[in-house]
Amino acid sequence: MDDLMAKLNESAGFIKARIPAKDIEIGIQLGSGLGGLGDEIEDAVYIPYSEVPNFPVSTVASHKGRFVVGTLSGRRVICMQGRVHFYEGYSMDKVVFPVQVMRMLGVKKLLVTNAAGCVNKDWSIGELMLIRDHIKLIADNPMRGPNPEALGQRFFDMSDAYSREARALARGCAEKLGITLREGVYQIFTGPCFETPAEIRFARLCGADAVGMSTVPEVIAANHCGMKVLGISCLTNMAAGILDAPVTDEEVCITANRVKKDFEALVREIIGAWE
Repeated sequence: MDDLMAKLNESAGFIKARIPAKDIEIGIQLGSGLGGLGDEIEDAVYIPYSEVPNFPVSTVASHKGRFVVGTLSGRRVICMQGRVHFYEGYSMDKVVFPVQVMRMLGVKKLLVTNAAGCVNKDWSIGELMLIRDHIKLIADNPMRGPNPEALGQRFFDMSDAYSREARALARGCAEKLGITLREGVYQIFTGPCFETPAEIRFARLCGADAVGMSTVPEVIAANHCGMKVLGISCLTNMAAGILDAPVTDEEVCITANRVKKDFEALVREIIGAWE
């Protein structure tokens, strides 16, 4: 565990040496097809993951794989343009390492985003979903093993994993902008294959409104180290079996690009108002 803390300190120290000595208020993690917001950050410092000691590197083509540190909506932010996933071959502790580094940098609020398959038949492709809760039925957990006491307690509460207060703020921001914002439950599957129709029927029975291959490990780690979390999914496709059509990565990226304007406007509004 001392080894983990040493690696976190080394990674955070490297980033601190590259950026202005100002407090970072909010961390942002951008998912598939949603990374364009990082290019809108002002006074930006770009730090590729490949340059950060001990850091996992994104292998997904649509993920730029870098930190962007600067100002968005008048707030100091650190933005992840792309993440790493369990399906890329990384262990869960590596998947959440970037979130832990952000906490070492002083980040106390984390906005996570993803592209997700829509399970709720009453909703539409291209809508945004505020994550109210999640379902994780996969066996592994990012906090399995020795507990890093310097980050958080061995056993920790997940009843407000996605901050009620932050969700209320997001709903108000969406209403102000005239953007439809659904609210529901996200279920993680390991990927990299998309889910089968039977798995989607199972997810619906479990109470899921959307499915994806990310986010949940990072949210668990963020709660472990005391961060307030807000999650937004872009519903890029109807999940398998709902429509008589295959699910493709191309569809995910096309839809994410189509809703880019609303997504970026909502995130900007939230960042500016999140105290």
